[in-house]
Amino acid sequence: MNRISMVAVLIAGVMPFTVGCATKKYTREQAAPIINKTNELDDLTAKNSRDIKDTDRRAQSGIADAQAKANTADQHAVQAGQQADEANKNATQVNTQVASLAGTVENLDNFKPVAESSVHFGFDKADLTKKAKEALDQLGGQLSSTKHYIVEVEGSTDSTGDADYNYQLSKRRADAVIQYLADKYQIPAHKIFLIGLGKDKPVEKNATSDGRAKNRRVDVRLMTNSGDQPQNASANAPQGSK
Repeated sequence: MNRISMVAVLIAGVMPFTVGCATKKYTREQAAPIINKTNELDDLTAKNSRDIKDTDRRAQSGIADAQAKANTADQHAVQAGQQADEANKNATQVNTQVASLAGTVENLDNFKPVAESSVHFGFDKADLTKKAKEALDQLGGQLSSTKHYIVEVEGSTDSTGDADYNYQLSKRRADAVIQYLADKYQIPAHKIFLIGLGKDKPVEKNATSDGRAKNRRVDVRLMTNSGDQPQNASANAPQGSK
């Protein structure tokens, strides 16, 4: 084989390796961007999946929170409805009692005292003494024989202290009398008139301790508009202060 032939053979033998290496390099160069892009897409897909799950979790949490608030609002609405019904019921009862009371005392001038009593209290006190209860029992004993009656209760104080406080104290004293009579003699509420006079209606001057003691009182009057009742306005003498 001459020299030219040998070169030709060598070239022919080397060419497949050269072409193969070039093809692999080209393939790698062309495939690398695609692989990188695929990896980026995988990362983006994974991130989107995480974001979707997180959004769904927050959405479910928001829905649950909204449902809880809606349930609470429903409960409050039910409670408000019940309270409104109770208020309407109470208003109806009050209106009925007011109408009954208005019919009973529409002509108060026709009511005449059957019995009356005064009970006294200690300084800044609203508790009934034993003597006060005995006086109220004398008056209460006449309720069963008195027709179409009402009970007028006036609470008073001496002049010591703040006027507003004395009004409240006079009402507490009158309340104590009403509570005792109502509990023991079952007097209906619509038959009782309560007046808190504070220091506005003294029976004695407040210049002396004895006068102030006599002004710390509750006056109770049993009255009726029935003409066949005996007049006994002084049945119970005022009780002394404790």
